[in-house]
Amino acid sequence: MANVAFIGLGVMGYPMAGHLKVKGGHDVTVYNRTFAKAEKWAAQFGGKAARTPAAAAKDADFVFICVGNDDDLRQVTIAEDGALAGMKPGAILIDNTTASAEVARELDAAARSKGCGFIDAPVSGGQAGAENGVLTVMCGGDAATFEKARPVIEAYARMVGLMGPSGAGQLTKMINQICIAGLVQGLAEGIHFGKRAGLDIEKVVEVISKGAAGSWQMENRHKTMNEGKYDFGFAVDWMRKDLGIVLAEAKRNGARLPVTAIVDQFYGDVQDMGGNRWDTSSLLARLERK
Repeated sequence: MANVAFIGLGVMGYPMAGHLKVKGGHDVTVYNRTFAKAEKWAAQFGGKAARTPAAAAKDADFVFICVGNDDDLRQVTIAEDGALAGMKPGAILIDNTTASAEVARELDAAARSKGCGFIDAPVSGGQAGAENGVLTVMCGGDAATFEKARPVIEAYARMVGLMGPSGAGQLTKMINQICIAGLVQGLAEGIHFGKRAGLDIEKVVEVISKGAAGSWQMENRHKTMNEGKYDFGFAVDWMRKDLGIVLAEAKRNGARLPVTAIVDQFYGDVQDMGGNRWDTSSLLARLERK
């Protein structure tokens, strides 16, 4: 058992922190900008709630972060009352936020200056993966720090891998989002085409999902897409944030991502349709709009 802090109790962080307490058996202190949510978590799981990130991180062996973006991340880590202000030497900061590789390297340097370790550890698997404790975690950092953190991370994961030095976890998550963007657009176009052709989409998917076209997206999203229901996963607003990070990194490293850039624009169209909080499979709604 370790002393653990968890900062950020959104749709992902709330259940992840719960797994650290229940499955991991750790002593967990949580922080959330809305203190009432931290109190609710503490009452539900038997942990403690702190008023600041620094207070949550005090005496913790591992400090987890899961917030919205680079700016949020800096606010809860390197600000005056941020987590690093409260962390003891030898503690490890683990960031589950999907953020830039640049901020990961920045936080790695800040942690080292305090005598602490750092792992950038973005996750994939969505809200359902977080609730069921089966997330995929892509890590960046040094091997020794990773090996210390890995057994703790495994409380909410089914796959944890070290991708390389600091920033490599975020870069891997960018690849994950690149692949998802293309897959969802292809699936949306396939379903749209099949409906226009008068085919039974369920029968079509039953067959093609067992062949080379099969994917997690097809297996888990085709039914709701076919029914025009888009409340079952990662929101369009968050996908646009992630694709913005991807495209900014591509500008820096010279990668050419024409499909990703187009799909990002398509998600912008979905936002214009009022679909900010629809899940990413709502690319089909864009094709079917009147």
